[in-house]
Amino acid sequence: MDDQQDQAVYSNGDGDYSRSMNANARISNGHPSYPYSSYGTAGSEQFSCYYCERNLSGSRYILKDEHPYCIKCYEDRFANTCEECRRKIGTDSKDLSYKDRHWHEKCFFCSMCKTPLIDKPFGCKNDQLYCGECYNQQFASRCDKCNQIFKPGTKKLEYRGQQFHEHCFTCYTCSQPIGTKSFIPKDQKSYCVPCYEENFATKCTRCLKVIAQGGVTYKNQPWHRECFTCTNCKNSLAGQRFTSREDHPYCADCFARIYAKKCFSCSKPITGIGGTRYISFEDRHWHNDCFVCQRCRSSLVGRGFLTDGPDILCPDCGRREQYYPTENSAYNSGQRSIVSDYPKTN
Repeated sequence: MDDQQDQAVYSNGDGDYSRSMNANARISNGHPSYPYSSYGTAGSEQFSCYYCERNLSGSRYILKDEHPYCIKCYEDRFANTCEECRRKIGTDSKDLSYKDRHWHEKCFFCSMCKTPLIDKPFGCKNDQLYCGECYNQQFASRCDKCNQIFKPGTKKLEYRGQQFHEHCFTCYTCSQPIGTKSFIPKDQKSYCVPCYEENFATKCTRCLKVIAQGGVTYKNQPWHRECFTCTNCKNSLAGQRFTSREDHPYCADCFARIYAKKCFSCSKPITGIGGTRYISFEDRHWHNDCFVCQRCRSSLVGRGFLTDGPDILCPDCGRREQYYPTENSAYNSGQRSIVSDYPKTN
């Protein structure tokens, strides 16, 4: 089977937005390290704002770096600016902070649906705040089959740049979830192994089972190596020389025993193995090497010859034996060697 089996892999299973959705804003009064206080008099010295020198006697003030500031000067110089309304977050307001950004309590809401986000999970994208639902709809990754989002805790299968819910990654034929089992892709579709084998795999001509690897081809048909056997003795022919008759393969021994012509000289089968040509005259046949003059043993292949009963003789030996044309019409075409082609051995 040429097609390679693949496997899809699981992602971390957290869902795309779960890490960004665990953000929580820190809520404070904005200035935990700078307490309010009231002050009457401090000896005979006037107690005044470090910046505007306003007398702070009997007034609220805030210490910063051991210097007192009136409320106005402190808010103007040190209070955080709200990301939403761009106003100062006063000392009497709650300051919600997230990643060095600050909001009034009333300004801390989803940029799409305006739902307040205090004490709720939220996501941040492109400097905008989103509640969980809006973040999912806008930015969460989606299954390439059903186009639904991956919720937190949902397993996600990834394959060739695409991602799927576990129950969406299925065999194209039987629609059963593949999960992390082996599968085979074909024409941009995924098939479980049983369905692929049933529909596309190469099958043996004899046993009709899938040829998973190896195999042999004969007459453009596939076979398991163990199924490609001699028609007569059933021994495997894989890697062996064989001969066919009427499209049926035979090992050399069986073919010679059942079908091969016998050499008139040596009486052994003429199988074609080691050469594909043999000599035939009338009803007699010879191996090329056996077709020789009975007197001088010279080869008669491609030469004229004479016959003396069962013997064949070269012209020279025939003349020495004083054969006459009345006995054997010397050298006519019917007495010349006939060279025939034997069926090729595979």
